[in-house]
Amino acid sequence: MLGQPLIEIDHVEKSFHNTVVLRDISMKITKGECACIIGPSGSGKSTLLRCINALVPVSRGSIIVDGIQVNDPNLDKLALRRKVGIVFQQYNLFPHKTAIQNIAMAPINVLGRPKEESYERARQLLAKVKLSEKADAYPGELSGGQQQRVAIARSLAMNPLVMLFDEVTAALDPETKKEVLFTIRDLAAEGMTCILVTHEMGFASEVADHVYFTDGGMIVESGTPTDIFKAAQNDRTRAFLSQVL
Repeated sequence: MLGQPLIEIDHVEKSFHNTVVLRDISMKITKGECACIIGPSGSGKSTLLRCINALVPVSRGSIIVDGIQVNDPNLDKLALRRKVGIVFQQYNLFPHKTAIQNIAMAPINVLGRPKEESYERARQLLAKVKLSEKADAYPGELSGGQQQRVAIARSLAMNPLVMLFDEVTAALDPETKKEVLFTIRDLAAEGMTCILVTHEMGFASEVADHVYFTDGGMIVESGTPTDIFKAAQNDRTRAFLSQVL
């Protein structure tokens, strides 16, 4: 991949009280790249995503997203979050709002866009995630996979430059999990810059341009999917993959 990095993470560290969660993390993500972060639970993967989106402040180092210094004490968080969408394992939809209302809310209330324009965009995004017929359904009427796809559409409604996915299929059954993975795969194929924390190794090997294996808050090894899944060099990487593949 060529071009300037869209995201630059430089020697980032994060501690919670006396517990070090991230240790000297550095990576560069270029526009249109799909990066997958894999590793055992508790290795700092989700914390890293939250640092990129300024949900968690870094302790040391720097993160730059499209020219925005994330660790700037005067950071405009709204400006950052217009550029960086994030989808969590929990869907976090408003239960009293329909699918289309959930998607249209942020463009109307945060970006100040006209209601009609926002609802038209929401309809387009529901079609994109193959849920056009569920526009007027409430979250309680949707399966877990459908709710997660609405959550993805809601994040896309802000027209972000990059999407972060934090183990978004972890709570789903195999059938609905596939629906969500297909949606993410399509986004990556269309050129959306994506960073995924995932335990879906087959999916990571299929969609990733670059894979990072983390353990103990550090990047132990990184490379192409072939490098990591077929020819891992580090003993810790091989031991982890032997348990999950």
